[in-house]
Amino acid sequence: MRRSEIGVLALTSVLAGCGVASAQEPPPKIGPFVADLHLTVPKFGQDPNLARSRSLVLAELPGSGIGGTVGAHIYFARLGPLTLGIGGQATVGRSRSTGVSSGDQTTRAVTEVFKSASPQVSLNFGNGNGWSYLSVGVGRSHWSVVPDGADRLPADDEILSTIDYGGGARWFAKKHLAFSLDVRLHEIKNGAPQGNLPGSPHTLLLIIGAGISVK
Repeated sequence: MRRSEIGVLALTSVLAGCGVASAQEPPPKIGPFVADLHLTVPKFGQDPNLARSRSLVLAELPGSGIGGTVGAHIYFARLGPLTLGIGGQATVGRSRSTGVSSGDQTTRAVTEVFKSASPQVSLNFGNGNGWSYLSVGVGRSHWSVVPDGADRLPADDEILSTIDYGGGARWFAKKHLAFSLDVRLHEIKNGAPQGNLPGSPHTLLLIIGAGISVK
């Protein structure tokens, strides 16, 4: 066997040995802490009950918008393949319609804003290189839908009980930095009637977010 072939075999053996050694190293644990920053798309719907609660016509509701979410979580216990986490999340979403004036109908420009904050508990699956999760939180929210130039109604400042639940994943391309994704439903409870207007309707608001996570 020539020296060059012997050298190649020796190098291959060394690399293979390194690979085995690396494969034998246990993956890092989830956490112990992570912070998320996401750009979000709140899927505001065209709900006639919401329009009635603000004395609007359905065509004036803005529809889907854009927003952001920040969150932080700590991981405190491992149960078999599961890691338990606790934390919190705050989110804000905004959408705006432009008024239309035509022979058939004139609609006003309207701005819709949703703000919510809640503590959360999570079940996490995977390891420190990347993990998926399911989480739920119970918090409060504000939901305002205000035409341009109009006064805010009491419903726009009402505190609404809100449950959020969903899941997502984090993929750590670097030791402390990950790409992350979150899909979440916010179950907004009914608001109280205000004078002659019905209260804000019970609603499921879907919010999809993507961004970065840091640990």
